[in-house]
Amino acid sequence: MSRIAVFPGSFDPITIGHYDIVQRALPLFDKIVVAIGQNSNKKYLFSLEKRLHFLDRLFEDEPKVERNAYKGLTTDFCKTENANYLLRGIRSSADFEYEKTIAQLNKDLNPAIETVFLMSAPQYSHISSSIVREILLNNGKVHQFLPAKIHEMMVV
Repeated sequence: MSRIAVFPGSFDPITIGHYDIVQRALPLFDKIVVAIGQNSNKKYLFSLEKRLHFLDRLFEDEPKVERNAYKGLTTDFCKTENANYLLRGIRSSADFEYEKTIAQLNKDLNPAIETVFLMSAPQYSHISSSIVREILLNNGKVHQFLPAKIHEMMVV
């Protein structure tokens, strides 16, 4: 049985912290699906198509990483991907408390799902997509918070 993980998020935009989590998780899994969850109540800076394009470019040289988008419950999406693992990054104790609750709920919804937490590397623990979006909206410099390929796509 393959070890398939889903790494869900809005990735609006994908940050260097997200990228680091995927890179560090690659040895643990046969495949990682970076999955953009769609929430109709949320306002995004980048369109779904643009965020999918970011993922395509970022992971173009990594055959073990796929990208997808989904609506609905993450546990249902995991079933469609034959994934038994959810990958989540933890930046702080507040993140842990929130993610622990979500992991327990996901386990109730689908007992076959295991959530794997990776601690953020210390140099990335202060970076979040929402902060990067705010900096972008105010014409600030974000190159240090984004993978180089993504930053290049934004300045072109």
